[in-house]
Amino acid sequence: MSSEIHSIIASNLKNAEKNCVPVGKISNEYPQLAIKDAYKIQLINIDKEVEEGNPIIGKKIGLTSEAVQNMLGVNQPDFGHLLKSMEVKNGAIKRISLLQPKVEGEIAFVLKNDISGPNATVEDVLEATDYVTAAIEIVDSRIENWNIGIIDTVADNASSGMYILGEKKIDPSKVDLKSVEMRLYMNNQLINSGKGEAVLGDPAYCVAWLANTLHEYGVTLKKGDVILSGALSAMVAAEAGQEFRASFTELGDVTLRFE
Repeated sequence: MSSEIHSIIASNLKNAEKNCVPVGKISNEYPQLAIKDAYKIQLINIDKEVEEGNPIIGKKIGLTSEAVQNMLGVNQPDFGHLLKSMEVKNGAIKRISLLQPKVEGEIAFVLKNDISGPNATVEDVLEATDYVTAAIEIVDSRIENWNIGIIDTVADNASSGMYILGEKKIDPSKVDLKSVEMRLYMNNQLINSGKGEAVLGDPAYCVAWLANTLHEYGVTLKKGDVILSGALSAMVAAEAGQEFRASFTELGDVTLRFE
């Protein structure tokens, strides 16, 4: 694919985000796109954000559940970038600022040391992690009606939207991340639940996968990075007036309100 086409698609996605008007399914219009093309498109918009003073502060891992992979016809996770502007402040966000948001409960890793591939292990991840904490990710798609395949979501920064971290900071060596349980509530009603093992068997394995995959792109996970390791249960559509709480054993709670 030509860089000109990459730029056109990236521009369309950025305009969709800014104007809150979604675009059609990219992979239908450009069926010849490969995953590497999609990551190039993603990086065009990320690089532009960085140039405009919006730094990268971490990464998100998506497509970590077998059910979602089967739905999109893929056998691998994907990743996107977290920008400074994506962190929710004061526990609330305006629904109108997003296109078609959905909420997921996740375990977040905050790093104290760099992690680099291509042979990063779970042990390397745990040693490099400052702490783990509860997180809610707001996924959002710039593709109309969430009609996405792997190419569409990767080009669209892995359907990233916003995120918020909990206040409780836990040493990852003090907890079995695979057995951490999460319950997701909307307006104090239980919506769904999941365990750490729902993400490729182990949240720390997801981070190791990310470090090893990023090595192919010459990228290292950096000290201070926030890593969202993947959804522990199904994503839930969010609307104004709803408050979500993800409650984790060992990791505590995190709450997010849509206004």
